[in-house]
Amino acid sequence: MFKKILIAEDHESINISVRKTLEDLNIPTVDYVYYCDDAIGKIQKALREEQPYDLLITDLYYEEDHHTQTLKDGKELIEKAKALQPGLKVIVFSAERKSGVIENLFSDYHINGYVGKARNDSKDLKKSIASVYIGENYLSFDLKQEMKKFNNYEFSTYDIVIVSLLSKGVLQKNIPVHLEEKSIRPSSLSSVEKRLNSLKEDLSVNSNEQLVAFCKDLGII
Repeated sequence: MFKKILIAEDHESINISVRKTLEDLNIPTVDYVYYCDDAIGKIQKALREEQPYDLLITDLYYEEDHHTQTLKDGKELIEKAKALQPGLKVIVFSAERKSGVIENLFSDYHINGYVGKARNDSKDLKKSIASVYIGENYLSFDLKQEMKKFNNYEFSTYDIVIVSLLSKGVLQKNIPVHLEEKSIRPSSLSSVEKRLNSLKEDLSVNSNEQLVAFCKDLGII
């Protein structure tokens, strides 16, 4: 099992809950911080002392307060931590449930596990630590089901651009102008209408408003 773990979590009550969970696993060294900058400081110190952390468990979002921070959220923390220690294992422990956001964490930030804060999160956290320790990525069962639905839809960059424009209040008839400005092809109104209609049919939604809401729920816009 892991010998040295760092927990970055800004909510004291959840921090205490995580402590109790890790006590059951008999991890020799577990350090806790409330801020991303402090987490980086701990990682740097551990590397200097040649006693690096095996695992970082971090929240995704951190509330701003009177402590000025360089790193604003879990993504920035993961990116910086991986730059300092490429082999560091990372588990995200967060209330975020948008499939697009979670997919991005695995694909772009190369995390090893994701645990959603929920009723049985202590059990999931233990499972995730055990799975990551033996080299397996971890995602709780309920989130896996959501990810399967997300992966069934193949959104191209073109799809994301035109739906994003709709979400910003751009009228469908005006989308071609914006596509032309960005040299995105095809840019004709007929092409935009055809693609939007295809998306609505595939996703079983009836309007552009419902399409935008669906994509926001997935976290792709």
